[in-house]
Amino acid sequence: MTRKHLPGILAMAGIVLASNILVQFLFGQWLTWGAFTYPLAFLVTDVMNRLYGAQAARKVVFAGFVVGVICSLIGTQIMLQGDGYTYPAVTLRIALGSGLAFLTAQLMDVAIFDRLRDGAWWRAPLASTLVGSSLDTAIFFTVAFSGALSFIEPSNDVSWAGEVLPLLGAGPLVPLWVSLGVADWLVKLTLAIIALIPFRLIVSKAVSARSFA
Repeated sequence: MTRKHLPGILAMAGIVLASNILVQFLFGQWLTWGAFTYPLAFLVTDVMNRLYGAQAARKVVFAGFVVGVICSLIGTQIMLQGDGYTYPAVTLRIALGSGLAFLTAQLMDVAIFDRLRDGAWWRAPLASTLVGSSLDTAIFFTVAFSGALSFIEPSNDVSWAGEVLPLLGAGPLVPLWVSLGVADWLVKLTLAIIALIPFRLIVSKAVSARSFA
């Protein structure tokens, strides 16, 4: 691991930690604040992949994963006060769900990006992020909030997430966490398209800097 990879590692770790905390707070009825921060991890991975290759991107993913999980586990030991009760900054289920989803989705992102890297500049980051984001959403929300997996952390009451409501307020009846996941997924798809702009700018600037170095 070289010094040039350090910004990617720090960015990845910060995104994971922030998202693990923010996912516990609702933005409106169907979204969590984490939906707006976590997709940035795919931008970091894709930039590293484009600039330094798939092997370097995987190293950044693994390093960011380790640092992020350590920070998240520390977060499980930090207790916060709110609404008359005490709760951990990061629950164990959220830490596990985030870790599994992150590693699986990011490695898939790297593989797809590398396979498409020789095509149009936008195809690799868009396709890899769309697939990775979908995988990430499915794994995270299932592990973190599904009632079927309550044995992972019996002391963590996620019954609120199992409340049966119409999907996004208008569809078939599903647990609340499913609506949260679908809303999160839609945001990720939107941000995947928007992220093409900073991806292009960052890569272009880095390539220009190299040419003048």
